[in-house]
Amino acid sequence: MYLQDENLRNQSSLTHFLLLGLSEVHELQILLAIVFLVYYLVAVGVNLLIISAVVADHHLHNPMHFFLMNLAIQDIGQVSVIIPKSMANSLMDARHISYSGCVAQVLFHLIFISSDLSLLTVMAYDRYVAICHPLQYDLLMNKQACLKIIAIVWISSFLYGALHAGGTFAVPFCSNVVNQFFCEIPQLMKLVCSDLYLIEVGFILLSVVIVVGFSIFILVTYVYIFIAVLKIPSVQGRQKAFSTCLPHLIVVSILIFTGCFVYIKPSSNSSYLNLVMTILYSLLPPLMNPIIYSMRNKGIKNAVFKVLGTTLLSILILQK
Repeated sequence: MYLQDENLRNQSSLTHFLLLGLSEVHELQILLAIVFLVYYLVAVGVNLLIISAVVADHHLHNPMHFFLMNLAIQDIGQVSVIIPKSMANSLMDARHISYSGCVAQVLFHLIFISSDLSLLTVMAYDRYVAICHPLQYDLLMNKQACLKIIAIVWISSFLYGALHAGGTFAVPFCSNVVNQFFCEIPQLMKLVCSDLYLIEVGFILLSVVIVVGFSIFILVTYVYIFIAVLKIPSVQGRQKAFSTCLPHLIVVSILIFTGCFVYIKPSSNSSYLNLVMTILYSLLPPLMNPIIYSMRNKGIKNAVFKVLGTTLLSILILQK
């Protein structure tokens, strides 16, 4: 059956794709589905806690936590695009994803990945203004400015995702066997049997230029931030500034380095390497973001404990 799927003669016969099976043993697939479920519930749960904490605590109604709340929304979307389908396939011992489902997965995966990088860049700028130009912070990062920034992030991310998805699926495929556990552009490009794939290659190169530009902006921003922090006379003040900025820099580095490795590395026949690197850039950040910020940010931690306490109290009252 798979041989027939691998030798598609034309684009019109393509109705579905076959994704990479994480294991040939059904019992192990069930175990992996449980692992995916636990990871998904934890990632979604901690991000929902971040959103609830920011909404519930008026002390967190400021630009930094507003951007952090949007980052948590993005993280939930990112894992929701990938994990439920992979988990369902593992439970049903299947590999299929419909053509339209694959298009939707590529579209929304790119939307959330690009919004992730955009939000982290915006948060770097927010920290730069707060630390290097504190007297102008309220003027530059007022409510209207923050709303405009977020609108630009989400609209541009949607356009970016639509551009890439359109470029990817505008060309015919010679095979429908995707060497990845979800529809990912680098693996889909290996299935193209037309020179038109060069259009999408051009889009990818443009993306690399944009990512490099964002990376340089973030790097320069943090150079100015660290110079300003070193000038703070108070040791406690320096520690507070570094505790805010360093976690942000860690998250950005993980996303950029692993994502660039997947998209611009030479083609590899190692499914294991492709799998590991894809997990690092697509599934690790949604769990890393809230954990790093909640561990380093006292305001978030206090607000999360309040939300948990209120929720637990409500459950106890309902049980009585």
